[in-house]
Amino acid sequence: MKKILTSILLLGMSAGWSQDPVKWRHELQQIDSTTFEIQHRASIEKKWHLYSQFSNPEGAIPTEFIYTGVDSTLVLLEGVKESKSITAFDTVFEMDLTYFETEATFRQRFRFAAPNVDRVEGEINYQACDDKLCIFRTETFQLNRSGELLIETKNPSEASQAKAAQLKLNLQNKDLLTSSVSEEQNSHWRIFFLGMLGGLLALLTPCVFPMIPLTVSFFLKQQQNPKKGSQQALLYGFFIVLIYAVLSLPFHLLDNLNPEFLNTLATNSTLNLIFFGVFVAFAFSFFGYFELTLPSSWGNRTDGASQWSGIVGVFFMALTLAIVSFSCTGPILGSLLAGSLSSFGGAIQLTYGMMGFGLALAFPFAFFALFPRWLQALPQSGGWMTTVKVVLGFLELALALKFLSNADLVGHWGLLKREVFIGVWALLALGMTLYLFGVFRFPHESRSPLGLGRKMAATGALLISVYLVFGLVSNENRLTLLSGFPPPEFYSLWSQDSDCPLGLECYKDFETGRAAALQANKPLLLDFTGWACVNCRKMEENVWSDAEVFPLLNENYILVSLYVDDRTALPDGEAFEMTHSNGSVRSVDTVGEKWAAFQALNFESASQPFYVQMTAQGALLNAPIQYTDTQTFKQWLQQGWNAFQK
Repeated sequence: MKKILTSILLLGMSAGWSQDPVKWRHELQQIDSTTFEIQHRASIEKKWHLYSQFSNPEGAIPTEFIYTGVDSTLVLLEGVKESKSITAFDTVFEMDLTYFETEATFRQRFRFAAPNVDRVEGEINYQACDDKLCIFRTETFQLNRSGELLIETKNPSEASQAKAAQLKLNLQNKDLLTSSVSEEQNSHWRIFFLGMLGGLLALLTPCVFPMIPLTVSFFLKQQQNPKKGSQQALLYGFFIVLIYAVLSLPFHLLDNLNPEFLNTLATNSTLNLIFFGVFVAFAFSFFGYFELTLPSSWGNRTDGASQWSGIVGVFFMALTLAIVSFSCTGPILGSLLAGSLSSFGGAIQLTYGMMGFGLALAFPFAFFALFPRWLQALPQSGGWMTTVKVVLGFLELALALKFLSNADLVGHWGLLKREVFIGVWALLALGMTLYLFGVFRFPHESRSPLGLGRKMAATGALLISVYLVFGLVSNENRLTLLSGFPPPEFYSLWSQDSDCPLGLECYKDFETGRAAALQANKPLLLDFTGWACVNCRKMEENVWSDAEVFPLLNENYILVSLYVDDRTALPDGEAFEMTHSNGSVRSVDTVGEKWAAFQALNFESASQPFYVQMTAQGALLNAPIQYTDTQTFKQWLQQGWNAFQK
């Protein structure tokens, strides 16, 4: 029988910022003569969420377990296992996150590295949020072999206490924090229509287009009753939509699938580099150098099953289409997958995108079944479909470059500055232009006539190239049509004087900014942001650049941009330890940790972007605001400015 050795640590808590909505207890179980298991059990207050280890780090901070003396005193066996979690839309961070409600259990098996080792210790770094605020905490634990809890009080030095105290502001009008302005952005329909656009492009490829008249004619001719044939064609279209929607279900159902792989494409350098390589491969497959296909046995089996009569046969016909057309639809679906899972909605947005893709793909089959006479209006299959595939190849290369840019921004490598990125895109657009005008061809491609459609497409590609080049040499052309795709303007080869958005004057330190605000007699605009924060860039490029918003920012405010994901180590002597209300002590060693603690401690928030208007003396001018639209942000700025003038 397993010997269970238990010790419990309970932390007092009640609803409120100064208290703890999560109680922890730690238990030690001996599995066999050498193997132990430590269990960390969290009791979570109603309406609060404790975030999973695998939650999207672009939103809330995932729970992290750090065990002291790994390899030297402890040998960990596999990773920390956790109980069943929930993945759903989080209204605080406006994205799908993975979290726990009510309770959570985490288990780590290990062996002591030596007989004389008598304890296991470490810390749990975690974040918990309700619908209004978030808290950061560090839970420390220390148990001996017999399961007895050891409590050792750690007192920060007087110097650390003084540095931590400097983060706490004596805010006035703190009641405004409870009415923080936040606009929930729902982009499900946007990804749905992008999916439809992808489906329409897939229709024009040689894997799909020739199937339309063949399939519709098959349904209409095999039935003596044309009405029944039309019904089966409509059912065929329905199954196409269903199949593509079902492809997104595993991303909802697999609780153990690491959401970091699915949701952090915009912030994880390694995954961005992987997708860069994948999309380059997609592009070369479209160029005709090789073909990406699913195993032929899959298509053979579904094609055999499609001979069955009735609804089952129609379903397998639709499944056969999905399989045999993969070489053309796969890269487009890959773009859809990467685009949706790197944004807020995650798997939910992927479902919308897949449904849009399937609907566009199914529409012509249903339409021509209802109106068969229109089949004669379809253009004949031919070389123009190969041209469509090559154009898609150029688009895949452009998308691949975006993933490389994401990795470069997160890693601060300085390889793909804004001008380099735009320049490569301009070259791709020029290459597409030359291809469409017939200057060169790809392998295994026969010469196609230079018809009106191809000339118009070539002219459009040329205009895009000119637009991009003009964006490189003109200060007036900010490439607003491509907002969010190129690196930010301050990430530039030419503009090295400032790393502030839109050339605004900004400060990266609160006290420096406050001193400037006192001297200029202006209010402070605190911009809690991140280098890898997608919504921060959208606000800067789409909202701050507005003709009415920019003067307000530039003339009326002292901008202080505090990057909470800055991994730069604090200078010697500036790192410190901060004591939380529960008595735990957390080290603050980096610039980002300092500003994250500053935001949480004073403004009870952990999301970015997060904007605060205040006087240099510490009076809040209005409620903080998060990601929002131009009109709301402009009104918010004007209200704060009016309050400051009074």
